[in-house]
Amino acid sequence: MEKKFEELFSYLIIIVGALLASFSVICILIPNDAIDYGTAGIAIIVSKLTGINLSLSVILIFLPFWLMGAKLLGKTFAFKSLLGSAVYTVGLEIFEKVPFELNTEHFLAVAFGGALLGLGLALILRVGGCIDGSEILANIIVDYLAEKTGKNHSLTYILLAFNAGVYTVAFILINRNAALLSLLVYVVATSVINNVTDHFDAIKQVTIITKNPDNIIKEIKEELNKTCTLMNSYGMIAGENKTLICYVSYFELQKMKEIIARNKGSFSTVTTVDEILR
Repeated sequence: MEKKFEELFSYLIIIVGALLASFSVICILIPNDAIDYGTAGIAIIVSKLTGINLSLSVILIFLPFWLMGAKLLGKTFAFKSLLGSAVYTVGLEIFEKVPFELNTEHFLAVAFGGALLGLGLALILRVGGCIDGSEILANIIVDYLAEKTGKNHSLTYILLAFNAGVYTVAFILINRNAALLSLLVYVVATSVINNVTDHFDAIKQVTIITKNPDNIIKEIKEELNKTCTLMNSYGMIAGENKTLICYVSYFELQKMKEIIARNKGSFSTVTTVDEILR
């Protein structure tokens, strides 16, 4: 019962977060000559240049990224991301009809809009969802690099490069004010996200203490294509145990939680790792 309540609550959080994000984009950012970042930013640029409905543009651009990430990051992530994206696009349509205008300086409006956008996205990320395709793409690239090089990489630099491309396009095709104001949106929103989600773009160290590690190791290898460090450990009450240490991205963490939940009798902790030295 408790597990079902937590799941339903996470869906409610996603809905609230998606509505906050769509309200910020339609009622604050776009009227003040700024755009969102990531794939939503691309969708806004496409909509401005072609006249295509913004909600349709968001769906068409996000969908390919969602399809790429759905298999890699698991069914729970896929459903939560699809729910968040659906509510976000519906919210765009709803708030376009709301007669709201923030009468203040562009700088203050964009700073407030960026904070509100960041809060909405952070709530979604916090419960294991996502409504931005750039984060899914960055995770796929990080996984590919890890497989090829054997090293863990942060999402940060990939996301920075992606959004630098978005703002460069905005600078060239829309106007320089829009690009610079949108850069402010990115700085404010990501600052809020990092504070709420404990640096979602950093590597996560998962430590699992269990008496039966074999099945957990097998599922981590099959579902996440990750390996673990295995150590002998001893609990004052439980006695002899095995301790597993595994490094995953923020988006893979949801799938890791599912694996741990299926294997009862384990104790796990998650910590943020700023850097891994080799």
